[in-house]
Amino acid sequence: MAERIRELLLQTNSEENLANHTEILLVFAARAQHISQVIKPALDEGHWVLCDRFTDATYAYQGGGRGMSLNVIEWLECFVQGNLRPDLTLMLDMPIETGMSRAKNRGGDIDRFESEHLQFFNRVRNAYLHQAQKNPERIKIVNADQPLEAVQKAIIKELKPLIK
Repeated sequence: MAERIRELLLQTNSEENLANHTEILLVFAARAQHISQVIKPALDEGHWVLCDRFTDATYAYQGGGRGMSLNVIEWLECFVQGNLRPDLTLMLDMPIETGMSRAKNRGGDIDRFESEHLQFFNRVRNAYLHQAQKNPERIKIVNADQPLEAVQKAIIKELKPLIK
C-alpha cells in the first residue's frame, strides 16, 4: 500500500496538479503504512532498518521546496511516527546541477519531483542543510560530489559508531 501511494506521488502524467496539502498528506499516509507494516515489525525483531528517505526529506521537499508550514510537518511527524526517529541520517550532498545531471543520465523516466526547476532544488538543498545544522548529532553530511569509493568510505566512517 505504501508503495502504491508513493507511485501516486511520483506520477508526472497526472491530468490534474497535485495540491500541496494533498501531497503532504499522501507522504505521511505512505509513511504511516510503511512504519506499521515494515519498520516497526523489523525493529521489534531487532533488525536494522535503512530508508532511502524519511521525514527529513519531507522537511526538505514539502517544507523547503513547497514552502509548507514546518509546524504542520512537525505535527504530522509526531502524529504518524510518535517518538520513532532515525538514529542516523546520511545526507549525500552535491551541487544541484550535478545531482540533476545524474538523475537524467541514470535512465528511466523522470518523476514529478525530478522534473522540478532549479530554484525548487535550491530550496530543498538549503532545507536539508538547515536540518543538518539543527541536528548535527544525527544528520551527517557526506560529500557525494567525489568518486564512488570516496563516498563509500565516508559512509562507512559515519556508520562505524553504530556498529557494535
